[in-house]
Amino acid sequence: MRTTHVRRAFKYRFYPSDAQAAELSRTFGCVRKVYNLALAARTQAWVLRQERVNYNATSAMLTEWKKTEELAYLNEVSSVPLQQALRHLQTAFTHFFAQRARYPRLKSRKKSRKSAEYTTSAFRFQDGKLTLAKMTEPLAIVWSRPLPEGAAPSTVTVSQDAAGRWFVSLLCEDPGVKPLPATDAAVGVDAGLDHLLTLSTGEKITNPRHERGDRARLARAQRELARKAKGEGANRAKARRKVARVHARIADRRRDTLHKITTRLVRDNQTIVIEDLTVRNLLKNGRLARAISDAAWSQFRSMLEYKARWYGREVIAVDRWFPSSKLCSNCGTPQNTMPLSVRTWTCGSCGVSHDRDVNAARNILAAGLAVSACGAGVRPQRRTPGGQSAMKQEPLRREP
Repeated sequence: MRTTHVRRAFKYRFYPSDAQAAELSRTFGCVRKVYNLALAARTQAWVLRQERVNYNATSAMLTEWKKTEELAYLNEVSSVPLQQALRHLQTAFTHFFAQRARYPRLKSRKKSRKSAEYTTSAFRFQDGKLTLAKMTEPLAIVWSRPLPEGAAPSTVTVSQDAAGRWFVSLLCEDPGVKPLPATDAAVGVDAGLDHLLTLSTGEKITNPRHERGDRARLARAQRELARKAKGEGANRAKARRKVARVHARIADRRRDTLHKITTRLVRDNQTIVIEDLTVRNLLKNGRLARAISDAAWSQFRSMLEYKARWYGREVIAVDRWFPSSKLCSNCGTPQNTMPLSVRTWTCGSCGVSHDRDVNAARNILAAGLAVSACGAGVRPQRRTPGGQSAMKQEPLRREP
């Protein structure tokens, strides 16, 4: 039985006063400025002297920057978010040198996420009220769900999205997250567009197509924005927020749907087998890119994996080239071709009729269980999280 608790973030919306909004906006700007200065310093040191600058060196630079007349305004905000920005930059470089991410990029005033992170020394959480450094009044938070009993946040992240909404995220341990009772249930999942997911049980989960539902509203808001003169005018800013609100509505509904689906799958199954899709490459398809983005397969997999870790479940990713649609799930006979237009077909060997998506889900489940049982299967597969790929074989041709 696991002894450590899961650390999770609880995100809430809040409504700052004018003074609080101004203070947070200044903090966001200072965080962005410090991050960009440190990134430029580290890049210059490497290009000119082949020298790696670490967090301690950039922290010393920050102290010197605050003493200059040009950057004296950095003293007006809490120093903790500025130090956290330097730590985030250090993490970004660590991921870059480990070849897990691209080289860090400068933060943009218009495009980058507005956020600031406070550690325990820079906020006070008492009696359900959160007060940040440099502020005299607590934030007016809408407590849409309770924090775990006795929770003591270790970090607080304040952010503002493009639609102008303010959010606060409290990171704390949640003792309520424990492994679920073990079960023998296993399910294969085939991702699609006509149906968001098809399960090996035969269940098909409808694709809500949130972006398509709000497409007319989004297009109208974008046309209004296009008619506004470019610049910093109030009318253009208002139109830009209107577009952002439509995007936020789409993203919120999509996230809510995926949370409900992934929670149910993890709760009901011990083993969940999915395809290891490369969504980045699939988005190069000009005709389907919009629909694939709306389906959010990457977000679905991310949610599924972290919830499986929380609750003691297993997620197995089957290699993307595994011909799940071409194999007969009854006798294993492969078909030569299987165009996307074919939704039902009959196996020439055993005579069993198949629904294309249900058959693919059953094959995905069988391949994943083979990996779980003996560590290898008909194609390279990967156990997620962690684990090694199974034995590699000759690649098959891409499905037409």
